[in-house]
Amino acid sequence: MFARQAFRSALQPMKTSFHRYSTEAPKSGGINTLLIAGVVGAVGAGGYYYYNTTVQSETVIPQGPSKADPAFIGGDQGWIGLKLESIETVNHNTKKLRFALPHKDNVSGLHVALINFLTAALLTKYKGPGDEKPTIRPYTPISAEDARGYLDLLVKVYPNGPMSSHLHSMNVDQRLDFKGPIPKYPWEANKHDHVALIAGGTGITPMYQLTRAIFSNPNDKTKVTLVFGNISEEDILLKREFEDLENTYPQRFRAFYLLDKPPASWTGGKGYVTKELLKAVIPGPKDGNIKVFVCGPPGLYKAVSGEKRSPQDQGELSGILQELGYSKDQVYKF
Repeated sequence: MFARQAFRSALQPMKTSFHRYSTEAPKSGGINTLLIAGVVGAVGAGGYYYYNTTVQSETVIPQGPSKADPAFIGGDQGWIGLKLESIETVNHNTKKLRFALPHKDNVSGLHVALINFLTAALLTKYKGPGDEKPTIRPYTPISAEDARGYLDLLVKVYPNGPMSSHLHSMNVDQRLDFKGPIPKYPWEANKHDHVALIAGGTGITPMYQLTRAIFSNPNDKTKVTLVFGNISEEDILLKREFEDLENTYPQRFRAFYLLDKPPASWTGGKGYVTKELLKAVIPGPKDGNIKVFVCGPPGLYKAVSGEKRSPQDQGELSGILQELGYSKDQVYKF
């Protein structure tokens, strides 16, 4: 955290800049990025959420797909074993893992069309030699939904995290079981005038998926504001991708980074996501058709929006967003 006086002085130009940005007429293909990374993460907006936890023991591989057939179709399809194709070290605790889809012309199947886009995740399954039950965890791929032949996961390893530890220990050509997709928030062009994304750590992956869907559709003029919190500068994931969006769409996208342990040269925000910060940089609850999305560690949910009760139940709205006057249906928790 940084001193209150310094924080206020830092917020003043943010507030001035935001209000100018929020009243600008959208320009075709505009996005503006200022990133503030914080230890707490994401703000969410209400919507439909579906989570299928049915576990089937068999692993299946679809046969004979035509071009661009989806690898994952949900329902009773069962688990699909995908081969690890490549590994990229992103930072001290994060890797990007590329898995080959069953056929080189497959797409993932995480959405049907941009006009009816569903933010979605996939379930992963692993059972170690001494495990009584398999470990199953959801991950949101960061690869484009129309990418053919592969999908990418961004995986941060956590202490005592059985799935993240297994993924970090995998070698090229090993297989992992996947199932899905798990639809989350349905999106179509211009569904909201402005969305605010509040994320922490790897909670950035569904935010990136939604942001990419918005800006890859030339008919979608939605504005996006991102507040992204992390511990250190090297923990900021997908920073280059967001900077590219900022440079390409300067009138519609802004991102604010917060760091809990910033270097001496850091000029962004410091500390945790606060009520004062969110009031200054994201659209208010009465500023039109607004949606707020939240995703991150438990501490972020508790402080910003309140936790979900279950994958199917968003729970009550509490925390900073409730104090600022947002309604439950304006917030979605990934």
